[in-house]
Amino acid sequence: MRFRFCGDLDCPDWVLAEISTLAKISSVKLKLICAQVLKEQLGEAVDYEKILKLTADARFESGDIKATVAVLCFILSSAAKHNVSGDNLSSELQQLGLPREKQTALQETLKENSLRLSRLSSLSWRVDQTLSSSILQEVNEPVVHLNMCVKDSAVSRPISVTMSASKLRVLLTELKQALEIMNSLN
Repeated sequence: MRFRFCGDLDCPDWVLAEISTLAKISSVKLKLICAQVLKEQLGEAVDYEKILKLTADARFESGDIKATVAVLCFILSSAAKHNVSGDNLSSELQQLGLPREKQTALQETLKENSLRLSRLSSLSWRVDQTLSSSILQEVNEPVVHLNMCVKDSAVSRPISVTMSASKLRVLLTELKQALEIMNSLN
């Protein structure tokens, strides 16, 4: 049987073998392990001690833990690589034998973390309008100042943008269009 997250090829035997291992982990713990795997894929430091603690009640041996990380890494990266929607991935994982409960947790983790480089953590704005000036012969339209704080992994960084009111209208229109596209994909 062919799977989209495998590039429309058969699922590798080693992945099939590890699905039963994943089924031994609760959905909450699987979601937390997925978060660690995603950190690794994004080049961040992974807390292997946390993974050990999360798999302790399943009585995993070190080989089981390594296999769990490897199979989750494969599933997450392959699904992103082949642009597989969360619903399709969920359906395919259910066909492979992963309980529905765990697919939902994995799907939510994918939605939250996959293909996301940064998150907006705060936004403030102000509008400046020059009413008159002894220097300027012509008074321009209002100027909008946006101050954002963007969070990349664990680091927040400020970004300031200044634009005219007409450019702000264009930005808002494009953001609405992007939101409509994203909502249509869900």
